[in-house]
Amino acid sequence: MSVAAAHKLLFGRLYHNVWNDRKLEYIDRVFSKTHALLAPSITGSAVGPAVYRRHVEDFLIGLPDLKFTVEDTISEKDKMVVEWTITGTHKGEFLGIPPTNRKISISGITINQVADGKIIESTVAWDVWHVLRQMGAELAGKSEMQAASGR
Repeated sequence: MSVAAAHKLLFGRLYHNVWNDRKLEYIDRVFSKTHALLAPSITGSAVGPAVYRRHVEDFLIGLPDLKFTVEDTISEKDKMVVEWTITGTHKGEFLGIPPTNRKISISGITINQVADGKIIESTVAWDVWHVLRQMGAELAGKSEMQAASGR
């Protein structure tokens, strides 16, 4: 099996089984015990599959009808980049914001490093400010940021 095919199988398990089918037991099959997660919604130590499980659970609490769509992938050697979109309805607390019942769409990318058939590191990028605005959050410092940018 080629590296790209092996990566697609691994990431199919992650995004289809874990995120869309809510089979969180797949997390231990997909991530190494030393997996490091860097994401906008994570603070503090972020090592191990349990951290990723909490990350998924936080999203599922906030957006219980969440759907994870893989838009594109790029696989090269030990890395796979995934462009994705998450959609759902804000029905539970998410990012510290109480439920608003608003439809939310989050687009982002994840750069994953793979070794020995498991993900050892994930760097996630998505626009938290945009998501907060979709939920109707009043953003502290908004006028200062606008003034600084000349808008």
